[in-house]
Amino acid sequence: MNKWWMVRAGDTNELIPKWLTHQVASIGWSDLGDPKQFASKEKLVEKANLVYSDEKPGTRLSWVGQVWRFFREIEINDRVITYSKETREYIIGTVTQAHQYRPDIVDSYYPNVISVFWESKKISRDLLSQGAKNSLGGILTVFRVDNWGTELLGLLGDTCTLQPNANEEQEINYQDFIEQAKTMVEDLVDRLDPWQMQDLVAGLLQAMGYQVAVSPKGPDGGVDILAHRDAFGFEKPIIKVQVKHRHAATGGPEVQQLLGANPQGGSCLFVSTGGFTVAARSSAQHNGVKLLDLTGIVELINEWYDKMPVDKQALIPLKRIYVPS
Repeated sequence: MNKWWMVRAGDTNELIPKWLTHQVASIGWSDLGDPKQFASKEKLVEKANLVYSDEKPGTRLSWVGQVWRFFREIEINDRVITYSKETREYIIGTVTQAHQYRPDIVDSYYPNVISVFWESKKISRDLLSQGAKNSLGGILTVFRVDNWGTELLGLLGDTCTLQPNANEEQEINYQDFIEQAKTMVEDLVDRLDPWQMQDLVAGLLQAMGYQVAVSPKGPDGGVDILAHRDAFGFEKPIIKVQVKHRHAATGGPEVQQLLGANPQGGSCLFVSTGGFTVAARSSAQHNGVKLLDLTGIVELINEWYDKMPVDKQALIPLKRIYVPS
């Protein structure tokens, strides 16, 4: 049976363009060297204990397990899936060549490489069942997802089916558990309508100590929220906020529109859950506009949620949990 593997494309999905260009997938831990030089997983653990001595033992074992799995267990014709946070889409491919140690293909920091034929069709995260979303949400860098192969193939339009493998063991890395939780929060934010999204951003600003005025539905002159420190709005800085809640990226002209909107001279914050084009980022950097994408919103929620007004917390109900440090 061909296996299904989730492989995360770097810390911020920054590897995806290179993966698609070179038709590969890759992982890091370059300090371990070529895993082919180790006769056993135990020998690789010994190397990890030397080069990653500052890390916790459990973390070292988790990293070794993923490298060893990537090196020894992924085979030709296995299926690979990765996730683009920017577009909220899964990209699926088929392994065409097993492990190679090639620091020259993607990046010297990600030298462990497999060749992959990537499908042109992508799968929106919104189309997945909740169980699939939870399982694919971000545990580890490399892990098996055989249980969801049938669903993924159905969405891809393939008629093949897979028998689920319920016995797959996965090592637990608590940082990856946290990343999975963040992805689930992204799902909650993504389900908000545009007006709720404005209220959520306003609630975050309130948690930071700002007074806010949210524009009513209808034409807003390019500004959705005005934020200021004092009750009357006299004290500077006054922040004008534009919120775009959609899957499409925000472009340069929209950033320029915010700059030109009243009040003139106010500080600018542009919130776009669909991300920003290169032109938008360039314009923002040149004009001192702060940009906030979906990942940034979730980071702020994680930091300020407890101080948000109760009615704004109700937009995305969350519960605090604790994991071992």
